[in-house]
Amino acid sequence: MTDPIRIVVADDHPIVRAGIVGLLESEPGIEVVGEAADGAQAVAVAEAERPDLVLMDLRMPVLDGAAATARIVATSPGTRVLVLTTYETDDHILAAIEAGASGYLLKAAPQAEILAGIRAVAAGETVLAPSIAAKLVSRVRAGASAASAAPQLSPRELEVLRLVATGRSNPEIARSLFIGEATVKTHLLHVFEKLEVNDRTRAVTRAMELGLI
Repeated sequence: MTDPIRIVVADDHPIVRAGIVGLLESEPGIEVVGEAADGAQAVAVAEAERPDLVLMDLRMPVLDGAAATARIVATSPGTRVLVLTTYETDDHILAAIEAGASGYLLKAAPQAEILAGIRAVAAGETVLAPSIAAKLVSRVRAGASAASAAPQLSPRELEVLRLVATGRSNPEIARSLFIGEATVKTHLLHVFEKLEVNDRTRAVTRAMELGLI
């Protein structure tokens, strides 16, 4: 038996929060270890419980979701943050990702998609709702005047990065490209070095900023 995914749910609407908690508690392999009604509470509960994941709303009192995300990432490095919100404006998306969120999903998404996203982020992957990914691409390409100065990624590195952007794990990428998992990791290390980033989420967003994907 594997350990359950330990989750804190942060949402300022009690009914919405209760609905999310109810969904998660009915799912095997997931344990809700805390709740928060504002961003400051989310930071405090994350520090106290050290969960695997915080499911974070964006518009909250005291401290908004992006600011709370940045504090949690800084003070609880073993905790990942998955944004679950109704807001999908460019500014909200970029603020959350730049704060260190490992994923961004919309509350209107099917329950199965939300649960799959939780499991993927808890496993170390990056998850972006399709509409969110499309908005990032559109924003980046609209202002990508510096693309000619972008680092040069090899065709294989670009293939790997595109699959990372869809939320694929290393084993899944290896199977898709018919290469070894160790080779996938090597390509990602080269990508991180060329893009001057330290993790998968930032690699994807940086590549989008540069118009590479």
